[in-house]
Amino acid sequence: MNILIVGSGGREHTFAWKIKQSPLCKKLFVAPGNGGTEGIATNVPLQVTEFEKLGKFSVENQIDLVLVGPEVPLVEGIVDYFKSTDSLKQIPVIGPSKDGAMLEGSKDFSKNFMVKYGIPTAASKTFTANELKLGLEYIETQSLPIVLKADGLAAGKGVIIAQSKDEAKTALREMLEDKKFGEASAKVVIEQYLDGIELSVFTISDGSTYKILPEAKDYKRIGEKDTGLNTGGMGAVSPVPFADKAFMDKVEKKVIIPTINGLKAEGIDYVGFIFFGLMNVKGEPYVIEYNARMGDPETEVVIPRIKNDFLEVLVKVADKKLDEVNLEVSDQTATTVMLVAGGYPEDYEKGKVISGLENVGEVLAFHAGTALKDNKLITNGGRVIALTGLGQDIQGALLKSNKAAENVIWEKRYYRRDIGLDLLALIEK
Repeated sequence: MNILIVGSGGREHTFAWKIKQSPLCKKLFVAPGNGGTEGIATNVPLQVTEFEKLGKFSVENQIDLVLVGPEVPLVEGIVDYFKSTDSLKQIPVIGPSKDGAMLEGSKDFSKNFMVKYGIPTAASKTFTANELKLGLEYIETQSLPIVLKADGLAAGKGVIIAQSKDEAKTALREMLEDKKFGEASAKVVIEQYLDGIELSVFTISDGSTYKILPEAKDYKRIGEKDTGLNTGGMGAVSPVPFADKAFMDKVEKKVIIPTINGLKAEGIDYVGFIFFGLMNVKGEPYVIEYNARMGDPETEVVIPRIKNDFLEVLVKVADKKLDEVNLEVSDQTATTVMLVAGGYPEDYEKGKVISGLENVGEVLAFHAGTALKDNKLITNGGRVIALTGLGQDIQGALLKSNKAAENVIWEKRYYRRDIGLDLLALIEK
């Protein structure tokens, strides 16, 4: 089979690494790809929203299956484009249609969906710029802290947790009046703060059945002990110690099944991944957010734990035969530590030469923001490389990830040295 992966991050490099291992894979292309995918696939210089060019490429290169990594092309309708184009509609695309991707594309839509189908989530209300006064009044009635979310896509940065009502009001004005997140904050969801421990649960669906993939915990803040600004993710751990069978049974019964059934009731043929961003509040799961794709850097710890031929699983999804798959998951622990550019998630420089990748040993190095220039690997984004270690437990895996992180160097590189330590503290309790 000839496979096209759409995207350029650590998630897409991980997909490529896994698909490359399949005997079903003949040719593997990644658009646009990065410095890591270049070593195992053919990078294609097309952007993720250039649907017409991606379609033309797919026809010319006899692509048999397309796997879409990031959210933007899904929300903008890449699946719909392929389905509605005569020359492309026979090529299966793994990812939801535009209406299914609304789960991620609009926080307001997903909140209304959860309420409609009885899926546990924080109480909330949505406001537009015309309703600013009502929003400010609503803040006065809320207990602290207060969560404000840009309705649309904001690259994982459109969430503000305000510790005071004044801070919440300032944030609301910045989002609605000053368009802090552009069109993404044309609407703002104000919601109750949930006090608990976050985790990410993933499913893959063929539109009728689903499989639950390994869960993970990711670390969003730039600073150690979860301080500082939100990022796209600084590291991840899988499995999650507190996500035992009893908790995961609740997740399936109260969250996953009602979501899948709700999508069917809405007439949405949802094919692809669903990411459930959950909060464990005293043993009960609440949905913080949906994503219409795999998370990043969670993919870098989830996919290495799946024993199955991943391409075979994707083919079953495309053929609507996912019920035939017996998903096998390694009992090993995977941890990933994300190396980022100095200054990220604010202004940072690109083009720094990366050295030491040959010294990571058995650790998997998944490239996110890298590029090859004059035969040198350089930084080409805020989050640069995810280093995934596998071990019998969290300590063993972390030891490998952190040791590898010491060895990969570029000017002003930064990483968190406390990934997973909170979970170790939980286990010790």
